[in-house]
Amino acid sequence: MSLLKHVGTIGSLTMVSRVAGMAREMIFSRVLGANAVTDAWFQAFIIPNVFRRLFAEGAFSAAFVPMFSKRLHGTTDPETGLESARSFSDDVLSVFLPVLILLCAVMMVAMPGVIWILSEKPIDPENFVLAVAFARVMFPYIVLVSLVTLFTGMLNSVSRFAPGASFPIILNLVLIAALLGGEYAADTLGWNVEQVGYAVAWAVPGAGVLQLAWLYYWTRVEGFRPKLLWPRITPEVKRLGIIALPAAIGGGAYQINTLVQLYFLNQLADGSVSYMNYADRLNQLPLGIIGIALSTAILPTLSKFVGSKNKEGADRIQSDAIELSMLLTIPAAVALAVCAVPFVTMIFQGGRFDLADAAATGQVLAALVLGLPAYVLVKVLVPNFYARSDTKTPVYAAFISLFVFVGLNFAILTDYGVVGVAFASVIGAWINVAYLYVILVKRGYYSIPLALVGRIARQLVAAAAMGAALWFARDLLTGWFSAGLFERLGALLVLVGCSAVVYFGVAFAVGAIDRQRLAALTKKKAP
Repeated sequence: MSLLKHVGTIGSLTMVSRVAGMAREMIFSRVLGANAVTDAWFQAFIIPNVFRRLFAEGAFSAAFVPMFSKRLHGTTDPETGLESARSFSDDVLSVFLPVLILLCAVMMVAMPGVIWILSEKPIDPENFVLAVAFARVMFPYIVLVSLVTLFTGMLNSVSRFAPGASFPIILNLVLIAALLGGEYAADTLGWNVEQVGYAVAWAVPGAGVLQLAWLYYWTRVEGFRPKLLWPRITPEVKRLGIIALPAAIGGGAYQINTLVQLYFLNQLADGSVSYMNYADRLNQLPLGIIGIALSTAILPTLSKFVGSKNKEGADRIQSDAIELSMLLTIPAAVALAVCAVPFVTMIFQGGRFDLADAAATGQVLAALVLGLPAYVLVKVLVPNFYARSDTKTPVYAAFISLFVFVGLNFAILTDYGVVGVAFASVIGAWINVAYLYVILVKRGYYSIPLALVGRIARQLVAAAAMGAALWFARDLLTGWFSAGLFERLGALLVLVGCSAVVYFGVAFAVGAIDRQRLAALTKKKAP
């Protein structure tokens, strides 16, 4: 199956999830707005998600998938390979689950200290209690979704990407139902914002139970029979831990950055955490659809090529991933930067989220998306190290980026506020990319072909033409952005349609798209 088809499967399901997530945030902004209560909710929601991405998705996938794939495909006898993979996954599950439960228990006890550390400035006692309570309700979600990640890694190893790409949809749908139910309770029973917040918080672990059931079903369909054994540290489980620990730090750099970012946002006025959350929701839409899809799709294939010492194949997969990612990410970044305030106004403004909130969030988004290509490139380059069981190099890149981010925030936070936090994140991300690429070249792992550099340069030309067209179209539609539903939808469709026609039209005209390579991506089978 082609890389493009894998990416299409993951990307399309991720897009459904992100659209559902966008709908969730639209409803959230109208029901709860941007205030001290929503800041407390988002802060509480960020904490388990950071740990999930830090220790489960990034670290675990990076270490588990190559090792599991090696056992599954490392023998000519499919039954022997399947049995070896099953034994390995059962050993991992039996150690993984008690560690997760222990981590959850420790964090729930320590949660007041965690919230206090992330909020250096004096905290309103009521908001502090609320943030701690929300976090304690939501943190057990990490146990459930980490098991989901284990099952997803097993399925990805047999190129069954759809179940793992679709499970986030469940969380978004459950939260949407909780928000609508909370709004109904507010209208009929007189619930206040805090009570609605509690209802939505409890929906998070509830969604985790449904997600776990969904992935367990698909592992059974593929012939795996996950079961709990008495925990034992086998040599392979120990090796997994040795590989995963640095991967947790390196692959979770974005998540560590998120916690540090939360610390700085808490030094600013009420609403800053919410502004960053709403802006990042739009920023995450292309990042999830493009970056995460490509990262997930190329890791198993890169691992096979590297294991067989097929450098040509590995280089081809890496180049394809970079070309596809930039072809779609560059125009997304330009469009979001040019139309940041209109997009935020059209999508989020309403109810408790007013035009001033939309303007503030739009400014944050315009700064944040300047790093969108960098965020995606990190996702695309890191698998080249993970395929070689090198999880240390991304750690170094991550910490260099983190130190730059922290230093810039101390320097500009007072003058630039929440927009300065976004800019610091952008600069740190580009430094991360530069470091990773330099090491790839230095070690002879990969270097970008000149032909690809030329096509990316042409993509920038096409994106610039699209940006100019959007600038004029945006001004013509100004009155529609905060009007009724149909006017907003019409304006959104016009802007998206305009950007697509201009970008891809110019891209084909100037040769930014290699038509023969694109055809090969859709037809060629991965060895």
